[in-house]
Amino acid sequence: MSVGMVSRARERLAAVRRGADTLPSPNIWHWPDLYEIENQAQDADGDVWRVLAELVDWTGQDVADIGCGDGFHLPRFAAAARRVVGVEPHPPLVRRAHARVAELPTVEVLAGSAQRLPLPDVSVDVVHARTAYFFGPGCEPGLAEADRVLRPGGSLLIVDLDVRHRPYGEWMRADMPGYDTAEIDAFFDRQGFSSRQVETVWRFADRDDLAAVLRIEFSAKVAARAIAEVADLSLPVGYRVLHRRKPTGLLIP
Repeated sequence: MSVGMVSRARERLAAVRRGADTLPSPNIWHWPDLYEIENQAQDADGDVWRVLAELVDWTGQDVADIGCGDGFHLPRFAAAARRVVGVEPHPPLVRRAHARVAELPTVEVLAGSAQRLPLPDVSVDVVHARTAYFFGPGCEPGLAEADRVLRPGGSLLIVDLDVRHRPYGEWMRADMPGYDTAEIDAFFDRQGFSSRQVETVWRFADRDDLAAVLRIEFSAKVAARAIAEVADLSLPVGYRVLHRRKPTGLLIP
């Protein structure tokens, strides 16, 4: 775990404000194998997926997963969707995603960023982005690109961690003291999103896995605190699911 995690979080926030095209992920880009363990532990009871399905039925639809990482969520969408496209900017993760979905004929993975999606206009019905739009202001180019590729009536779904939810959100705020939850909530409200709070459980196979994941998510000091505060192999983690539907009849210039 790098001692510069807090500095990197602040740099990421500043980079978003400057409109940077691609921001390095502080966890999966550096520790993809550990992040696989994290993905397996997250949302252990399927509460986020339940809310997504309540908001949007992607059965028989075309789905784009933006910032798909190494493709962990692509097979889940592919089980019901007509076609699934994962978009990921980091070449090593693109290669891992290709390997994951090699046997799934309805899934493809493309290299690209949220601000420059390698997809045609009005070509998908659902855009999904998970833990990718934390910072609100500065994300407008990515939101505009999502609208460009969505068909009229299509849905943009954003899943982010809820920094108000204890204890995980409290640990996040300790590492990101400049994160303004009120400002970000107001931003997404102005952008026309509805918001659903979802309480989930992360569940690990053993304490070593739990500790390793917390160490790639937080600074050394906050990770040590988090490990000490988790008594067993699970912890509650809050998410917010943001949803916006593209108006029918909206014309693309």
